[in-house]
Amino acid sequence: MSWHLEPLVGFDLETTGTEPREARIVTAAIVEVHGAKVVGRQGWLADPGIRIPAQASAVHGISSEHAAAQGRPAAEVADEVAEALAGHWRRGVPVVAYNAAFDLTLLAAELRRHQLPSLGDRLGGAPMGPVVDPYTIDRSVDRYRKGKRTLEAVCVEYGVVLEAAHDAAADALAAARVAVAIAERHPQVARLSLAELHDRQIQWYAEWAADFQQFLRNKGTADAVVDGSWPLRPLVPSGG
Repeated sequence: MSWHLEPLVGFDLETTGTEPREARIVTAAIVEVHGAKVVGRQGWLADPGIRIPAQASAVHGISSEHAAAQGRPAAEVADEVAEALAGHWRRGVPVVAYNAAFDLTLLAAELRRHQLPSLGDRLGGAPMGPVVDPYTIDRSVDRYRKGKRTLEAVCVEYGVVLEAAHDAAADALAAARVAVAIAERHPQVARLSLAELHDRQIQWYAEWAADFQQFLRNKGTADAVVDGSWPLRPLVPSGG
């Protein structure tokens, strides 16, 4: 049976910013699905320990005041989210995240920031995964389609209902459903094993990054560098 007909776990973070090594978790969600049915949900609200910029609050609707009053300590949230993901991986269930390199790198940075066990530590040193990233897959299998590749736009393309964009639970569920829809439209994706799909995404993401880096350099940004690491970017020293 194809991977997209088996249990999947959607994962999403809403955060304080767009740089995954520096931004902090504000909300997190894990949604378990099997076919069309939602079989489990977990959600978190964190106090990130820093002010949430107004532009970030405008996206996800969480203010600094609300997070400070109602959110749990960031270290506790990061620890619980990481342990939940590791638990699914230990059972062989794939984690679906739209633009996974952002969410997983941000989570990894939070774990390091709070001196918590890494994702790899929680897996006993085993490779992290399997990860399914509809953003990376769609960009490869339908490379020349015009238009945006935001989750909202890709949901429209694949006929997936996104009930509340930038709500972590809604985005996590939509990511899982988009992954299923991609597999249904593109049999070559459905035929891959999870291990094969994970490895293909590493390749596809690296190829996209190299192409985009060359595009930027051709446009005049001679020193442009696009990180091709997937699903986890290297963590570099930060002030966090």
